[in-house]
Parts: sequence; structure tokens; C-alpha cells
Amino acid sequence: MITMDPVGTIIWIVLFIAVTVAVTGLAGRAGVSAPIVLVVVGAVASFIPGVPTITVEPDLILYGLLPPLLYAAAIRTSFADVRARRDGILLLSVGLVAFTVVTVGLTAWLIVPAISLAAAFAFGAVVAPTDAVAVTAIAGRLKLPRRLVTVLEGESLLNDATALVALNAAIAAIVSASNPSVEPLNAWGVVLEFAVAVVVGVGIGFVVGFVLGFIRKHLRAPVLDTSLSLITPYLAFIPAQLLHGSGVLAVVVAGLFLGFRAPVIQTAEARIAESLNWRTIQFLLENAVFLFIGLSLFGIFQEAVMDGPGVWQTVVISVVLLLAIFLSRFVWMMFTTSVYRFGPQWLRARGWSWRNGIAVSFAGIRGVVTLAAVFLLPESTPGRAFLQFLAFVVVVGTLLGGALLPFVIRRLKLPPPDFSQEMTEVHMLMAEAQSVGLARLDEQVTDADEQRVVDRLRLNATFLSDALENPAPDGVEPPAKAYNRLRRVMIEAEREAVLKARAEGRYQERAVKSVLAKIDVEETELNIGRPRRGE
Repeated sequence: MITMDPVGTIIWIVLFIAVTVAVTGLAGRAGVSAPIVLVVVGAVASFIPGVPTITVEPDLILYGLLPPLLYAAAIRTSFADVRARRDGILLLSVGLVAFTVVTVGLTAWLIVPAISLAAAFAFGAVVAPTDAVAVTAIAGRLKLPRRLVTVLEGESLLNDATALVALNAAIAAIVSASNPSVEPLNAWGVVLEFAVAVVVGVGIGFVVGFVLGFIRKHLRAPVLDTSLSLITPYLAFIPAQLLHGSGVLAVVVAGLFLGFRAPVIQTAEARIAESLNWRTIQFLLENAVFLFIGLSLFGIFQEAVMDGPGVWQTVVISVVLLLAIFLSRFVWMMFTTSVYRFGPQWLRARGWSWRNGIAVSFAGIRGVVTLAAVFLLPESTPGRAFLQFLAFVVVVGTLLGGALLPFVIRRLKLPPPDFSQEMTEVHMLMAEAQSVGLARLDEQVTDADEQRVVDRLRLNATFLSDALENPAPDGVEPPAKAYNRLRRVMIEAEREAVLKARAEGRYQERAVKSVLAKIDVEETELNIGRPRRGE
């Protein structure tokens, strides 16, 4: 950690966030992967005299950063989509992780000098899970098919639990090897530990989600609702860890449950506030982690030099391990694709194409979990410092490999999501909902209600259904799309008028803010369903 006076610490934190925001913004404008640039900037800065030396505290990563990052991704992930693709997600989050642990572990044992088999398997568990943040960011930026995105997001959310259970088993073997009085963990013990981790983690996740959903349903103040949302990942993670369950699964299950139930348990204002807050938190944490990785590189490099076998041998080992990681993912994807393509009919109906399998093979990016897990290795682990350095190499190497994904996607000619079809479905569902609203209006309206109020409500509700029933001729912009375009122009002018009135001092600030908030809500409504860069 950074050790300095409080004022100095605050200054460095402010600079840290400022650099993160600036680098991410510039990388986005240049069309370059922000995580890669942040790692490079952090690595360069770590060698500059005066920059504080940063060491990784695994508990800070596991308990401080990982829960909110997982929760932010989980509440934005479709529970229905994950349930529909659960077989493919389990094949990757459990099967692929186990295959990677064995493959990479055996490779490390053969090529890394003076490490035990248990340490090698521990390293395999460290580098097995993909990073939910990086995968989600890349999937959103590349506009991959929705089915593929669901599998990748589900894999990256759930594979951490499998990897951490495997790591705990390997650590137990390392400890028993260095301390003969400790009883070694057998295969059945690993299976039992995994089962307990899953059952306890899922159970606590559902309990936390159900209890907090009940509480939040009775909260009308968005500030209270959002405040409770901010501690939700820790309320799920910490009890699960203390009860020997998977804190990762608890957070993911709670996030999926609460995200799915949000329209029922939260007010509209609370949903908007929660979404904006978690998007901000996720942006700052996910990008700060990659800058943090770069800044930590100098200290890890110093220890690895003393513990490593030499420069050229280190380069060879790094390349071989990166190849083993990629090939294990590629081989597993080809195997599972074959099972889906040539297996029973019910499997063939749920399978994916060879092109999708290849694309998934290139999306194996490692990140924050690998960074934290490698520092959980006990001090008695043979070659511990060198293995830590290799884990950093894997994170950086897979990030660079992820930069090839846009090229791979273009070469594979994967079909992008049909945004026009999705927007049509949005309009159709909205028209259906508005027809029910009109029926309720007819039931509730009385002779005491002013006719122009009823006419205004009826006009707004019937516009979309009329546009769908009477589509524009070929070559003419659809009415709904034209309405959105022209309404945005009007909103821009309205906002300028309100700001001009504020500058002239003709209205109280409370009235100005209220009108601006109403305009913002309508503009947000117009943007719902539109594809946004980087999401």
C-alpha cells in the first residue's frame, strides 16, 4: 500500500483518478483498448523516481474491489439470458477452468524451474478465470452476437468461483507439503469443498437478494435505495466467505436477482439513480485496476529478478505459458463445439457455430481476479515471486491478445446484433403496453376530467401504435425514428432556452433545475435501446 501523510495520500488518489479518466477518455477517442494503455502508462510511471511504490494487498482486491465490480456487471446482465444459456456457460465456467488448471499447471511444472506440482496447479488456478470487466467492455465495443455476449459474460461472472476453489485446494497441498503435521487434501475433499462453496454461495446470494428486495420495495427515497445498493455486494460476499462458501457466487446471484426484480421493487427514480451510480463506480474501479496493475509492476519485477531463472529463460517461459493458456481455451472450445455440432439433437439445437467457437477462444482476457489470487499463494510456495511476475505477464499478454479480437471478428464475418430488429421489438412492446394504458385510462376517466387532458394522454399513447399500423413507404424514414430525431432537436433547443433564462436570472434556481431534470428524463427515455459505444 501507499504509505505517506494523509494530505499526500489524498493528492495521489486525486491524481490516480484524474489519470485514469484522462487516459481512458483519450484511448476511447483514439479507438485503442483503454485497459492496455492504462497498464502501459502505469508500468512506465512505476519506474519514475518519486512515484510511490505500490504493493498488492490480496484482501483489498478480493474484499474491496472484486465484490462491487462483480455486482455492477451482474445487475446489468440479463438473468433470463443466463438461464437460457446455462449449459454453455457451465461448460466454460467449470469445465474450461478445470481443463485450464490441469493443462497450464502441468506446463508450468515442466518448464518453470524448482516449483512443485502443487505450486504449478496453484498457478494454473490463478490464471484460469477470465475477467468479467474486460470481457464485457470488449463485447460491448465489438457488437458481437447477443448469444455470444451472454455466454462470455456468464462465463466471466461464474468462473471465478471454480478457480478460487481449485486455488484453495492447491494451497492446501502446498501447506501440507511444507508442514507434515497438516493432513493433505484428497480428491474427494476438493469435490466436497467445491460443492459447499457453490451451495453456500448461491444460498446466501438468494437470501441477500430476497431480503434486500423486500426492504427496498418499501423505500420510496432514491437516496436510501441507492445507499443500500452500494453495500449489497459486501452484504453478500463477506458472509459467504466466512461460511466457507463462494463470495463470488453470492454477489453474482444477488446481483442477477435484484437486477431482474428491479422493475418490481424499485421506483423509476431509484432505478435511474442506481444505474448511473453503478456505471460510474464500475468505470472508475475497472479502469483504476488496470492502472494499478501497471503501477505494481516495478515492485514485482524487482522480486522476480532475484527469484527468476534469468532474462531469456523468463521470456521463453512466459511465451510458452501464454501459448498454453490460449491453446487450452482453443482446444476446449473446439471440443465443446464438436459436442454441440455432432451430439444428440437436443444439443445440436442449442449449439454454436465454429466461427463463434473461434471468437470465444480469443476472448480469454485475464484481470483483477488473477491479480488478487496470485498474492494468496503462501510464503512457502516455491518460486512465489517469480510466479507472481508470470501472473502479471499473463494479464498483460491476454490484454494484448484481446486487442486482436476486432481483427478476428472481422475475418470471421460474425453477424452483428440486428439493432433495427431490436428497436422494432421495443416499439411493438411499447405499443402493446400503451394499449393497456389506454384501456386503464378509459376505466378511470370521469366527466370531471378536462377533455384536453384526456386528449393529450390519448394522443401520446396512440402515436406509436398508429406509426406501426401505418408504416412509412420504402425509402422514407419511419415515423417513430423521425419523432426521436426531431424531438432530440427540440430538447436541445429547450435546454438552451432554460439555460439562457437561468443566465438572465428570470427564474429561481429550483425551477430551473426542475425543468432541466424533466428534460433529462425525456432525453434518457429517447436513448433507451440505442447502442452506445463501449457498452
